[in-house]
Amino acid sequence: MHGQGVRARVTTVGRRRGARGRRATSVAALLAAALTASLAAGCASGQDDGRARPESAAGSARASSVLAVKIDNVPAARPQTGLDAADVVYVEQVEGGLSRLMAVYATRLPKTVGPVRSARESDLELLAQFDRPTFAFSGAQSKLLPVIDKAAVRARPPGTASDAYVRNPDRPAPHNLYLRPERLLSSAPGADALTTGFRFGAAPEGGRATASQTVRYPAARYTFTWSPGRERWLIAMDGKAAVTTDGGRMAAATVVVQEVKVRESVYHDFLGNKTPFTETVGSGKARVLRDGRAYDVRWKRPKATDGTTFTTEDGKPVPFRRGQVWVLFTKAP
Repeated sequence: MHGQGVRARVTTVGRRRGARGRRATSVAALLAAALTASLAAGCASGQDDGRARPESAAGSARASSVLAVKIDNVPAARPQTGLDAADVVYVEQVEGGLSRLMAVYATRLPKTVGPVRSARESDLELLAQFDRPTFAFSGAQSKLLPVIDKAAVRARPPGTASDAYVRNPDRPAPHNLYLRPERLLSSAPGADALTTGFRFGAAPEGGRATASQTVRYPAARYTFTWSPGRERWLIAMDGKAAVTTDGGRMAAATVVVQEVKVRESVYHDFLGNKTPFTETVGSGKARVLRDGRAYDVRWKRPKATDGTTFTTEDGKPVPFRRGQVWVLFTKAP
């Protein structure tokens, strides 16, 4: 199915059903051995690699803005590595009704992140809220590359930073490209670089008790189940507990289901499927999940260089719980 023509569906389950805890099965050891073996050979080139650009990638940059990494999310790419260290994880719809993740790092940099995949036009509008962020991705559609070159991002695909990437020979391509963030940034920039517009603080009044919520895309599904013990929303992808490569269960402090306009872009994949463009500038409805409750709110982002604010109907800011935030962009009715 073509993703641009189908709206993501959201399902909420009341507390009466309770959280169905599921212990994540331990995944095989982190990528250390495989990545170490790959270092000698470097990053193998392939159709997903970014082209070389004039700017040199030698050495890591001073950390003045966030690191944004485009991460694969199809079943063959799971479990992911380093996703639990992100401050914000955005979920975007791509071709065929699938989804991709944009992980934003400011307060800490994991040793490894991935699998890394390709950029989309929507990413540039989304990332414009930060001060020239470092953008790590595997490559892009050929006609989009010049647009990325002109965007207010510090683009770092393998073509400009080959020493920052390695391939895991134990995984099939293209789901085996991994980033070593310390090769791009000398240190984490810190919380001040998170110019998202989000506010953090005590839970607002109101809301309704919610045990879980499911967000459906045409070919992807996310479920967030509240865990009173962990005080986090446990994450499942396509009906399976989401874990990292070390076996840790993924969990979010706050989840935002944000209704946006999704239209066709001028770009398409190699099969001819049009790439959906997710408009993150504008305003609309959203649902904020925190502390086992759901709040129906309004979002607003006047221009691309602004962050996004979330307010109640009477204009009061809706604070998030401190910790990792997941934002899922769904097509507005």
